[in-house]
Amino acid sequence: MNAPLIPQVHSLSSQDSNIPETRGLNFFDVDAYAAPMLEAYISKPLFEHVLPHFQELGRMVGGELDEHAFVADMNPPSLSVRARTGSDQAVINKHPAYVELEKAAYSRFGLAAMSHVGGALGWKETLPPAVKYSLSHLFVQAEFGLCCPVSMTDSLARTLRKYGDPQLVEQVLPQVASMDFDELRQGAMFMTEQAAGSDVSATETLAREEADGRWRLYGDKWFCSNPDAGFAMVLARSESAEGLAGVSLFLLPRDLPDGSHNHYRILRLKDKLGTRSMASGEIRLEGAYAWLVGERGRGFQQMADMINNSRLSNGMRAAGLMRRGLTEALHVARNRRAFGKKLIDMPLMQRQLAKILMRAEQGRSIMMQTAQALQSADAGDKNAAKLLRILTPLIKFRACRDARQATGDAMEVRGGCGYIEEWVEARLVRDAHLGSIWEGTSNIVALDVMRAIARNGCLQPLRAHVESLLEIGAECPPELAALQAECIDKAFRFAEEAASVRDAPATRQAATALYNAVTLAALRWEAAQHEGLRSRNQIADLVLLHRLAPQDPCAPNKYEVNLPALLEAAWS
Repeated sequence: MNAPLIPQVHSLSSQDSNIPETRGLNFFDVDAYAAPMLEAYISKPLFEHVLPHFQELGRMVGGELDEHAFVADMNPPSLSVRARTGSDQAVINKHPAYVELEKAAYSRFGLAAMSHVGGALGWKETLPPAVKYSLSHLFVQAEFGLCCPVSMTDSLARTLRKYGDPQLVEQVLPQVASMDFDELRQGAMFMTEQAAGSDVSATETLAREEADGRWRLYGDKWFCSNPDAGFAMVLARSESAEGLAGVSLFLLPRDLPDGSHNHYRILRLKDKLGTRSMASGEIRLEGAYAWLVGERGRGFQQMADMINNSRLSNGMRAAGLMRRGLTEALHVARNRRAFGKKLIDMPLMQRQLAKILMRAEQGRSIMMQTAQALQSADAGDKNAAKLLRILTPLIKFRACRDARQATGDAMEVRGGCGYIEEWVEARLVRDAHLGSIWEGTSNIVALDVMRAIARNGCLQPLRAHVESLLEIGAECPPELAALQAECIDKAFRFAEEAASVRDAPATRQAATALYNAVTLAALRWEAAQHEGLRSRNQIADLVLLHRLAPQDPCAPNKYEVNLPALLEAAWS
């Protein structure tokens, strides 16, 4: 008997299907720069201690955390405003997958606590910013949305320690810096109003002092992420003076001493483009009790410390998104075949991957430089404080904008699958747009770079820092040395000129030039610190040729970087 003319169907493995899958990879181990970068910026004993924790997180990022993040993104939180008995309540229902992510971030790895208490990752002392931001950079590669509440909890603790009454700090800090998930009270920042977004001087929320010295807050806050947090820093108008002079900073507890909910309501949750796993809502303050933090009438100046910490976190998260996109793109290109060869062997694909790599590693370099400046500034180094003042808006401005392009380019590498929500690329693109908006839009933050130059005298310390990095860093190729010197000089002169003109049209262009000059120098310095970072010198070449030097759009570059070797060096 003849066999039936029906084609036989068999299932395909992910390798057979020619659709490469990253689930199951260790995202720390496959990143050739991850361990050497950490080793370059922290002491050897600390590196050896934390390395196993990074390796474990890398495994989780490619495994259960990635799975939880996918489920949490597909199942955003919901709001219950009334109990079944009819009483008012403000309960945010979080998917169990998001709660598992919270437990990993807050308890297992202590991301919000490690700057404030010892014991995180088994290290007796508090951990330096380089460890915190590197670990968070890795965590972000699985889950972006949760890292906003983690950052706000960390930043709230920092601002409270700096400005809060000692008794208030003693009462609250153990709750927001706890690594016991059941005892933890997360932090938030309620600043934005309908009339007061970037223009904080238009704040209308009122603060009234009672006879016993307690404060009550009245008004609406328009955009409140993590709205059911245990504590929130809130700006409110306490003085009759107009503008910023009348605004003070308050700490708002969710719960009152008798266990009842404080006098405010969550009116609704926002339906956001990205960060869908994490709740953001609108809040109405109806005589809510709060503590005054710091000096009356100086609320914005004090809140600025929390905002700047959040801006650095925004830049770190953008760098993490870009690295996740790069890892996905490299894995696809190394394993997918078309037209008889692997994608990574095709010249145009090599150029596309190299540009994603350049932006991702610029972001990581300035993140580590800013973390280093933060540590020194907190130790009392005034020069480092000026570096921190300008590096923070620089990373927030440029890395967050770069993330939108880098994640989009990474999506394109995966092709049609990248546009499908089953794969991570679509979520990366959606989440990447947050960074250029929250804690200051690109225009606002670029203007802050100019203020750091004009008001705080940060340009000369930054230039001295760049020159120091270049002096002890890997040598620039001789044929590019004159071009590099010329471009860096032009970047600083351009920034100085732009800062001398209020709201200069060239503000963003000048801030971008500074960002590229700083990251180029940092990449060269890193290349000299560790054998595993040698190829970062070629990334610096790309920054020079494609982001700092003038280009003729109708002519090829005269100097070419060995892209196949560079891409191979970026993958472990």
